Amino acid sequence: MKEENIPELSKENIEAFLLRAANSPRRRHPKILHDTGAELNKVFNFMMQDTYMQPHLHEDKVENIYLIRGSLVVLFFDDKGKIEKTSLLSKHRKESIEIPALNWHTYIMLSKNVVTYETMLGKYDPKTWKQPAEWAPSENLSEYKAYLSFLREACTKYLI
Repeated sequence: MKEENIPELSKENIEAFLLRAANSPRRRHPKILHDTGAELNKVFNFMMQDTYMQPHLHEDKVENIYLIRGSLVVLFFDDKGKIEKTSLLSKHRKESIEIPALNWHTYIMLSKNVVTYETMLGKYDPKTWKQPAEWAPSENLSEYKAYLSFLREACTKYLI
């Protein structure tokens, strides 16, 4: 994966966006750096440990994730929702990952809060940007809590 020129964030900026994430119903908040309609999408994601992101895939886009703070596990699934692979991102191990197009994936936060910088090539269209997995609960359903616990359990080997 090509090393990205990651913009700097001040400690104050990080703390302000983490507070927004903590106060968000989704328990995460983005800081979007690209202009609307840009071909290269650049965003910082500020996420709390208990956030849930429905597994999804990007049909024709490669996603690059760079760890800024904390630690997380990226989980990869087959087309039926079985976990195929996990990959730890931490300052002591790997700090970035490339997620190829057409790969079901989600994240599990291992630390109290996590900050990532993510890039993706392709104009943003909310209708086609990502495809949520039908085999996983939606983020707005209470069933996600049990599923999140199941996913966290699959990551216990990374917990210290």
